[in-house]
Amino acid sequence: MPTVSSNQKKDRKKKRRVNVRTPEVMERVQAEVADHYRSSVVEKVRAAGSSLTIDHTTIHLAKQFGFCYGVERAIDLAYASRRVFPENRIFLIGEIIHNPEVNRQLEQMSIVSLPWREMDEQYEDLGEDDVVIVPAFGAPVSFMDKVEAQGCMTVDTTCGDVMKVWKRVRGFARDGVTSIIHGKADHEETRATASRAMGQDGKGHYLVVLTLDDVDYVCRYLADGGDREAFLERFAGCTSEDFDPDRDLEQVGVANQTTMLKSETEEIQRRVQAAVEKRDGHSDNFSVFDTICGATQERQDALFELLKRDMDLLLVVGGYNSSNTSHLVEIGEKELPTFFIRSAECLISLEEIVHYDLEQNQEVNSSSNVFATEGDVTIGITAGASCPSNLIEDAILKIFELRGIPAEKVRAA
Repeated sequence: MPTVSSNQKKDRKKKRRVNVRTPEVMERVQAEVADHYRSSVVEKVRAAGSSLTIDHTTIHLAKQFGFCYGVERAIDLAYASRRVFPENRIFLIGEIIHNPEVNRQLEQMSIVSLPWREMDEQYEDLGEDDVVIVPAFGAPVSFMDKVEAQGCMTVDTTCGDVMKVWKRVRGFARDGVTSIIHGKADHEETRATASRAMGQDGKGHYLVVLTLDDVDYVCRYLADGGDREAFLERFAGCTSEDFDPDRDLEQVGVANQTTMLKSETEEIQRRVQAAVEKRDGHSDNFSVFDTICGATQERQDALFELLKRDMDLLLVVGGYNSSNTSHLVEIGEKELPTFFIRSAECLISLEEIVHYDLEQNQEVNSSSNVFATEGDVTIGITAGASCPSNLIEDAILKIFELRGIPAEKVRAA
């Protein structure tokens, strides 16, 4: 029996990314995905101008909502992984996307979710026969290095828009520019982006900001200096390990989590640039690239258009931990009563809605008399890029049901 050299063993530990997108597999997978998530009702409403009126009830759908290309691709690859490797153990770093319905389907396919905040002993147990799926958000460099070191086969579903941001922050690091990342510090995508902002040699720097208050604090420090320790205390957990605001804010570049509110990211860019110009007399030490996801922007723009209609209430459907969905809620709340629901099950009755309150950061029960109104009622519906159409259909049918209109009449309309 031939012996295996140490070099051969090392070769086995190199990247083992596998391509599961073969034509014969994808044909079956796409049919399966469509069966799980497509909606004939939604397709009919869209074909009819995105509006449906039956008796005294009208539904308006946003022109753009639901699965984007990146999400569809990630789901297709996850399903294909099970088709290609029917007997292998398959793992997923965290969640494929932020939607409980989709993640439940993957669990039923015996795709096991691994921790994504910190690695544990499950990563030590991975081996060469195991398949690890990288989610649409991507994963931090340390996780990718660990999976590679374990010799696993990997299926990378990272969204192309996310990888564009990684390219930018790597460039910042290479040029000695600190990345100011607009995002949620504990979001999977932001953590993955921050790890790339460290650069190839790990000597880059980053600072994550979420709110305009955060940015104003940074801008005051940029322009006028300040208390270093107070700065580090305020942004604890939001900076590279050895971050020093007195040293690392000399040259800055703004990037973002791709699912943030576009208008807010643009305002952050303007404020940071103005602070650098105030300090230096020019903007040579400021860099910026437009890294908002196209699908995120399309869904936000479509909601602004929808809000021009006269509506009594807006429903935003999606996973409560979905960043792009929560920003749709923020947009809607400024204009009319808006409820963030995970599914049609949240529409309890004519008077009660279970929904996620962004301010309280928890699910709550609220009363609404809109569905109980005897006269005309108009409801708007939108959803984030990670929400499947079948959940939108369920919400449409439930609205009409609460208004005394059976599903059969809706489907026939």
